[in-house]
Amino acid sequence: MKKVLLSFVFLFASFASAQYWQQAVDYTIAVELEAETAQYKGTQTVVYTNNSPETLRKVFFHQYFNAFKPGSELAIRLKNAGDKNGRFKVDIDSLSPKQQGFLKVIGLTQDDIIAEVVDSETILEVSLAKALAPGESTTFKMSFEGQVPDVIRRAGKNSKEGIAFSMAQWYPKMAEYDSEGWNADPYTGREFHGVWGNFDVKITLDKAFTVAASGYLQNADEIGRGYSDRKKAKSKKGKITWHYVAPNVHDFTWAADPDYIHDTYPGPNDVTLHFFYKNNPEIIENWKKLQPLTTELMAYFNEKIGPYPYKQYSVVHGGDGGMEYAMLTLITGNRKFGSLLGVTAHELAHSWFQHVLATNETKHEWMDEGFTSFISTLAVDEVLAENKEFPLEGSYRGYYGLATSGVEMPQATNANRYSYNYAYERAAYSKGSVFLGQLSYIIGKEKLFETLQTYYDEWKFKHPLPNDFRVIAERVSGVQLQWYLTDWTQTTNTIDYALNVEKGEENKTILQLERKGLMPMPLEILVQYKNGDAQLHYIPISLMRGEKENPYPIEWNVHADWTWANPKYSIELNRTLNDIEAVVIDPSNLMADIDKTNNYYVSPEK
Repeated sequence: MKKVLLSFVFLFASFASAQYWQQAVDYTIAVELEAETAQYKGTQTVVYTNNSPETLRKVFFHQYFNAFKPGSELAIRLKNAGDKNGRFKVDIDSLSPKQQGFLKVIGLTQDDIIAEVVDSETILEVSLAKALAPGESTTFKMSFEGQVPDVIRRAGKNSKEGIAFSMAQWYPKMAEYDSEGWNADPYTGREFHGVWGNFDVKITLDKAFTVAASGYLQNADEIGRGYSDRKKAKSKKGKITWHYVAPNVHDFTWAADPDYIHDTYPGPNDVTLHFFYKNNPEIIENWKKLQPLTTELMAYFNEKIGPYPYKQYSVVHGGDGGMEYAMLTLITGNRKFGSLLGVTAHELAHSWFQHVLATNETKHEWMDEGFTSFISTLAVDEVLAENKEFPLEGSYRGYYGLATSGVEMPQATNANRYSYNYAYERAAYSKGSVFLGQLSYIIGKEKLFETLQTYYDEWKFKHPLPNDFRVIAERVSGVQLQWYLTDWTQTTNTIDYALNVEKGEENKTILQLERKGLMPMPLEILVQYKNGDAQLHYIPISLMRGEKENPYPIEWNVHADWTWANPKYSIELNRTLNDIEAVVIDPSNLMADIDKTNNYYVSPEK
């Protein structure tokens, strides 16, 4: 019997741990870029470890630059979506051969045996010469050739602001295999999912260029980094190799330009902040002003989420818009200062929500874009001492527009499958941000930030799923939240409550409440009396199996649970209607009720 029990315990433990395994990959890359042709060649060695419980007979690599040529799946998708994707300014089908991008893998071997491959544009399918059993590692070696496209999205050459090269998603990148299977979706302009590992990268190009990259530069003395005389640097002939090491990341990105100014600034916890920006007199003042505030932003994120785990971070003037990468961001730099700070705050926050807490952006993009929008909005408000009454107003306004647009799809929709780009953007950014803002309404602000800190502590350097976040929020708050995660992310149900205040019997007042929307929520109702008294009436919902603690310095009256099946609820006040000045559902504005016109009552005498 003892042996049977031990076997059962072993099997259960194996099953439990198997659900949270993650693959590992180490890259050794050497690449040489020809600046005049924008073409590059390289070699890549990939040591891949199968930590899954399954034996693998295939693997997949991403070849993102193949999307940037006429006739690609991306080019087709951009023309047949329900609305125009404003992030893509270029008609890919009109690109000339020199404007296009491509990436081609040559001579791929597995443990020195030539592997059979199928090239499917942005995905390279590799049939393994030898199956990879659980716990085993294998080594892939390959050569590759590529061409940097004109700046199309995130990456490219010769941007409108004059940046020579923005090298994002430029190498053959191992696809992620996780508990939900292979993540080998063709690239159609959306998000990413990567395998944790270590990068050793050597980049060879003309000496005139300054390089900014993920990871730590290994040969700074040889490079002569920090040239004070850029003309002297430009006059140097020949090429030089920049050598970087990036530990425990799931991507590697770099940029290069002959006119970069490179500044460093001390960040919190001995982190060095690097700033690379074009030597353009019109922007230098803003980029200098940005540097101490970036330190303050990082300190804010450290406090509210958890300590940044690397020893450097780079803000790099690059391609288009803003895009987060491991240990750096690429952003456009010719901006007004408020915009420059805002985009830096957003992309820096992604170092936590995506590059340490590495959710699958293709399936759960709201968990990185939304969480990032939430925390970066609060950070900017604090760093600039704006003290806005409702800093998240923009996120809520964006969600209300989506919820009433008629084109909303559930947040659980694959990022590539949204009919409308508008719906994707608002679901990922606005509705994702409101998810956290509204959660603070449900469990309280202190519990929300305790949840974020615990989430970071337990899931850093992993690939958490939405349910993993829910479990932690429940543990911290003592409130059940499956109903919230389900309704908010897997449906398009909306919140809509209505209030009617009526005269009751024997000098009493009745608050008549109606749930008009399908999504239930606990209610906080503020009653303000004409004599200056105030009360908050709190109605939990039965699905919570718990209550929020009183977060206000006001009398807090807890009522019986409101069951979902009953659309109506009433509260009897021991005061006359004439005593009441105003009644408001959710004075915090954190509950995303789509019609607030029926959420309040004001005395006719007011």
